[in-house]
Amino acid sequence: MTPIPAPRVNDPKAFGRVAVLMGGTSAEREVSLESGRNVLEALRARGVDAQPVDGIPALLEALLAKRFDRVFNILHGNKGGGEDGTLQGLLEALRVPYTGSGVLGSALGMDKIRTKQVWLSLGLPTPRYARLAPGADVVEAARALGLPVIVKPSCEGSSVGVSRVFDEAGLAAAVDLAARYPGELLMEQMIVGGEYTVGILGDVALPSIRIVPAGEYYDYHAKYVAEDTQYLCPGLDGEAEAAIRSLALSAFRAAGCTGWGRVDVMRDAAGNNYLLEVNTAPGMTSHSLVPKAAGQVGIGFEELCWRVLETSLPPGDATP
Repeated sequence: MTPIPAPRVNDPKAFGRVAVLMGGTSAEREVSLESGRNVLEALRARGVDAQPVDGIPALLEALLAKRFDRVFNILHGNKGGGEDGTLQGLLEALRVPYTGSGVLGSALGMDKIRTKQVWLSLGLPTPRYARLAPGADVVEAARALGLPVIVKPSCEGSSVGVSRVFDEAGLAAAVDLAARYPGELLMEQMIVGGEYTVGILGDVALPSIRIVPAGEYYDYHAKYVAEDTQYLCPGLDGEAEAAIRSLALSAFRAAGCTGWGRVDVMRDAAGNNYLLEVNTAPGMTSHSLVPKAAGQVGIGFEELCWRVLETSLPPGDATP
């Protein structure tokens, strides 16, 4: 594994006044609020002048009033523009530094279909899929892929709107659920095997995590509510662990992502890895995965928030 470099700055004043952007209007609002509260507490504990801001309209008002110097973005989800390139374009126009990926990486990362198209063009492994345009024959699509399949919105996270379909009778309900959310619908070959995730911090892939839910699936409840989900870190050993980290980092870069994030991977019984999606604004709750992986290499939650905030500094900025 590539060594994690030392922190770039030591003085919290180097960040100026920081807006911790959280909440918003997406289906992941409550998760974002919890993440934001945790980040806010961690930054303040390290002496950073950080203040909470709920949603983009409030942030824009504050930025036009010159109340902040940079933004720690912890908005989740598509609706509201925090993770899909909308916010990033606004901040670029205002020349306000921010954490996370830029316009391209954010927009692409939020669109699962187009992320898969990029990965496939580069020969990176991802499950076979079908784009479900309005009026599409979902039964024909499922037969072409082969049941079981996953049906989900192309532009949501946190397992929102996701269904696992094992027979043709379940397709209509799955499509109805996914269609409640904005954007296109995606049908994907279900990979049976272990579920893994790899956090990215700067140019380093953190140790993988194997996710073992108490129930059959790692759904919204298992992610954010249940206390009995197991997280095995590192999730693999030796060459297999090195391979999954290398794949995740390649996938992250291929999607135009920078700063920090998380790449989700399925691994089948034969040991083949399949890329699922990239998350450009991962959760920072008590159940979240990037903090767990960072802790495995000795980076506690406060230091992790500091290092993520460092990614908003221009290259070369540092203090003794």
